[in-house]
Amino acid sequence: MAPSTPHAASSHAADLLPPRVSEGGSYSVEDITIGCQVYVRVPLPSGEVEERRAEVLSIREHPPSTPSLPTSPHPPTFPRGFYLHFINFNKRLDAWVGADRVVREREMVWPRPKGDVAAAEKDGKDGKAGGSRAGSPTSKKGGSGASLLKKATANAAQGKKRKAPPGEEDAEGSSEEDAEGEDDDSLALPGSQQPPAVYSKEQEIEKLRTSGSMTQNTHEISRVKNLNTIVMGAHEVESWYFSPYPAEYAHLPTLYICEFCLSFYASPTQLRRHRSKCTLTHPPGNEIYRSDTISFFEIDGRRQKTWCRNLCLLSKCFLDHKTLYYDVDPFLYYCMTSRSPVGHHLLGYFSKEKESADGYNVACILTLPQHQRMGYGKLLIEFSYELSKREGKLGSPEKPLSDLGLLGYRAYWGEIIVDLLVNAQDDVSIDEIAQRTAITHADVMYTLQSLQLLKTYKGQHILALNDGIVAAHERALRKQRRRIDPSKLVWKPPVFTREQLRFGW
Repeated sequence: MAPSTPHAASSHAADLLPPRVSEGGSYSVEDITIGCQVYVRVPLPSGEVEERRAEVLSIREHPPSTPSLPTSPHPPTFPRGFYLHFINFNKRLDAWVGADRVVREREMVWPRPKGDVAAAEKDGKDGKAGGSRAGSPTSKKGGSGASLLKKATANAAQGKKRKAPPGEEDAEGSSEEDAEGEDDDSLALPGSQQPPAVYSKEQEIEKLRTSGSMTQNTHEISRVKNLNTIVMGAHEVESWYFSPYPAEYAHLPTLYICEFCLSFYASPTQLRRHRSKCTLTHPPGNEIYRSDTISFFEIDGRRQKTWCRNLCLLSKCFLDHKTLYYDVDPFLYYCMTSRSPVGHHLLGYFSKEKESADGYNVACILTLPQHQRMGYGKLLIEFSYELSKREGKLGSPEKPLSDLGLLGYRAYWGEIIVDLLVNAQDDVSIDEIAQRTAITHADVMYTLQSLQLLKTYKGQHILALNDGIVAAHERALRKQRRRIDPSKLVWKPPVFTREQLRFGW
């Protein structure tokens, strides 16, 4: 047994040093600091109250000094409270909580002293370096959690070749580090060398509930959700994540957005005055698809910068991994709307790079929360692959996917591939599946492995459908779902000159 080095011993001691715990009733609300873990009362939809453990990310001692606006002479007031992240819950549930909801009868865990954390990190690095000098067989994959986070973030950055505008990195954090790339789901995405893990539906939902969109870098953790609710048309929606709206709008209790031009206002009076003058009744682009009440519009980010930037600011409220908001020139935006006598109401959208070196057919995709769980997500995904078929290319979404995006794509891939296999008259190869569906070979392989359809028979790999998959497919067919009608798509792949593809500030 090799003797332990002093560095390893000190690092081990620092790691095992337990944080200080204050017993219930021995602390006051004023004692709570950033980094503490406390229990708070959370009301449930059933009317019951649950006590959850949460970490304090920010403290609001006084009402924020929000500059008053022309029609808002009085800045909004906020109760004193804490911004909490609930342990083992998704980051989108982070919220401001009043001090009266803190359960002081339960224990409070203090944050680790900064000196101990710094010493542990330094000793860990020294121990790793010493081990490598001594010829330890430990590889880079066996590093600390911080190195794994750095490696995953770097891998995610390699797939995102976008550049933030000058000055935006300092204000909003690194544009390359906001991606959620360190979870098992994102590491096992199609195209990776590691074979994907197989989860049941219940395990998958639980994993995404407790890990999806939660693991962030230090810049993102410090970002406190700056908007509570958004009023858009007839809907009032609670925002999920931070969005870089201008400072004078950042701490309003409610932000009012025009559902046609996506301009944002601080009060309903401002919105009513704007609506009396706004003449826009649909997204400012070309309508390329219309079926019943569903339409798709193609919008060039270079021609409609203001509208596309407003769309990106809105979508950032619900996409944790979205990193760019103002650099819209390199993208085309495909917006899905529902037509009514008043106009075309935005349901969702996806963006697409005009020239993607990696062959991505989707950069960002979002169904607005007020229209989720209605089948619009699959409709957006199906439309993106229909465009890829018209282009004669195979397409794949840009990685990493958000948690809800990952679930949506998995469901769509499985449904389309199983439907093709069930209705196939002859044997079908993986290449034929890819060519017929416009899904890349890596995504096809990923789906087949997840559904456990790849079998080995007499030394060869075959595709075999089991009774459970067929029964689930039949149940899905009995559900009425909107589908894209290719005959109603009036569109040709756009061709851009070198001058049109030259972007910059």
